[in-house]
Amino acid sequence: MPTTAVNGMGGQRTVLITGVGRGLGRALALEMARRGHCVIGCSRSQDKLDSLQAELHKFTSPSASTANNHHLLINADVRSNSSMEELARLAMENKRIPDVIVNNAGTINKNNNIWEVPVEEFDNVIDTNVKGIANVLRHFIPLLIERKHGIIVNMSSGWGRSAAAQVAPYCASKWAVEGLTRSVAKELSGGVALIALSPGVIHTEMLESCFGSSANVYPAPDQWAPRAATMILNLTAADNGASLTV
Repeated sequence: MPTTAVNGMGGQRTVLITGVGRGLGRALALEMARRGHCVIGCSRSQDKLDSLQAELHKFTSPSASTANNHHLLINADVRSNSSMEELARLAMENKRIPDVIVNNAGTINKNNNIWEVPVEEFDNVIDTNVKGIANVLRHFIPLLIERKHGIIVNMSSGWGRSAAAQVAPYCASKWAVEGLTRSVAKELSGGVALIALSPGVIHTEMLESCFGSSANVYPAPDQWAPRAATMILNLTAADNGASLTV
């Protein structure tokens, strides 16, 4: 059953999370629903969305109104500007303008020297990790500005503040996230804030890609999600432009 009180922050909120099909996005969506929040999620995999929908249903109270339990999961690609425009339209149509946005969708290149990374793979990292966030910001920031309320979290990485060999495309994309966040934060005012958040080192498929079996020693997404959710839900406009770590 969902919890209606939310860390003293005024009850149920609508939380948009991109990349909810797996890993951190899925774990965070389930944690937010477990706490009684409405989740808007997007993924490119319909099968994974269907599976998540079934899980989210477990946290829907039969005694609460339909409107307050309406999770909205959309098959959408952050790399597509028109897809994010449609997502924003659906959020408005369903009267679910987000209180919190978590730009979580991301990917990493296979370990390789930069001159050996295929062009298509490099482009996919930049298109997902950088352009994907820009596409979300383009269509949702105006909605939040109009309401003078909203927290946007851009998922960064420790490799957005440092560097490592073999993952130059990923490092470049996350350094871009840090710069994009700090710059756009200066364009915001009122009750809208933009924050870069590093999740820490978590055992995901992406970590396995670069760490191999060593990824097993790090915490799983479902262990990470409660800490992350609490931190995200307690962010305020005063945190605008910050670079934080869970």
